[in-house]
Amino acid sequence: MPLVHISLRAGKSDAYRQAIFDSLYRAMRETFNVPEDDQFMTIREHDAANFRYGASYLGIARSDDLVLIQISVMNTRTVEQKKALFRRIAELLGEDPGVRPEDVFVNLVEGTKENWSLGNGLAQYA
Repeated sequence: MPLVHISLRAGKSDAYRQAIFDSLYRAMRETFNVPEDDQFMTIREHDAANFRYGASYLGIARSDDLVLIQISVMNTRTVEQKKALFRRIAELLGEDPGVRPEDVFVNLVEGTKENWSLGNGLAQYA
């Protein structure tokens, strides 16, 4: 049950933002076995004054098209699955909407099953 928060510079089209949602969801389905209809994602847009990044940190040449992706998940995936997810996200975002791999920044935040409530005030996975 991933929860995805995406941040990017303001000014992209609705189609661009929807392509990000679609590509991320597809990557998670393919690599993390996310169930159908398990889509909980937001996009936040920022003007230039409120969006800062290391343009060359770790020797990666980033641009203003940087997409910051934070995915909260349960701590049930292997290192191999995580690497596959990162790779597949970069591939799919490259295809649609055309984000360069250098501009794909992903952070996984892991928690235990009992830390999730998906509605009705219940801990469905505890």
